[in-house]
Amino acid sequence: MTQHHDNASRPSQVLVLGGTGKTGRALTARLTAAGVKARVASRSASSDANVVRFDWNDVATHGPAVSGVDAIYLIAPLLVADPSEQMLELVRRALDAGVRRFILLSSSAIEEGMPGLGTVHAGLRSMAPEWAVLRPSWFMENFVDPTHHHGRSIAENGEIVSAAGSGRIGFVSVNDIAAVAFHALTDRNAHNAAHIITGPQALSYDDVAGVITQLTGNAVRHVAVSTTAAAAHMAKYGVPELFAGFLASLEHEAIRNGSEDRVTDTVLNVTGVAPRSLGDMLRAHRAVPGTVAG
Repeated sequence: MTQHHDNASRPSQVLVLGGTGKTGRALTARLTAAGVKARVASRSASSDANVVRFDWNDVATHGPAVSGVDAIYLIAPLLVADPSEQMLELVRRALDAGVRRFILLSSSAIEEGMPGLGTVHAGLRSMAPEWAVLRPSWFMENFVDPTHHHGRSIAENGEIVSAAGSGRIGFVSVNDIAAVAFHALTDRNAHNAAHIITGPQALSYDDVAGVITQLTGNAVRHVAVSTTAAAAHMAKYGVPELFAGFLASLEHEAIRNGSEDRVTDTVLNVTGVAPRSLGDMLRAHRAVPGTVAG
């Protein structure tokens, strides 16, 4: 064990970027319940003392957001294919302000050193005294999110459209990602590691459609298409063209070829609780496809 770890202490205030998003909301709730002060970043001004204005495209908001916090939960700017330059500039600013721990939300499909979040991953390893990179598989909650292209397509057409073919994915719940993030942020000793986070089983989109159909009584099917058609489908539901192409290529290259066909014991090892299954998530949401229960 290093001397740095011997002197480690639990962060007392955490900046949560993407604090109004899926993992950010779940993480903030955990931090608050544990008595850890969470400063939630928002693009809108708020009278709430726990909310700070933060806009990736307005660097004037960056200094006040990172001032006085011990740790940062880093989420990329929304729908940006390569956010590495913006994100690493924020990390440098935060380090100068005395922030010591950084937890990055990346993806199981993005290896360290790859363009985009893979570059941020490599940067944290080299720059940050305390760090962890969360590499979750694809979110289960996308299937019940009325703002996500999968959730909308299921609700409107009873279809999941993808370029993944019969490739399998260890779909994971947002709550389990947030649980790992909570430990990475608040454990006395920094993890200084990358965590591949999955649910308990690897499923194809055909399998997912079958589970949703069985549990909700609403017929859902998977439509396997080309990368180009998958990107066009996402764009139809409002995903920017460049980002849609990026996601569709991940489906084709990372899922169809089998590299996402895995399950890990990260959730159990880090949190002490087994990850929830797709069926568990659907039941928790009292799921009618395309809706999210409160």
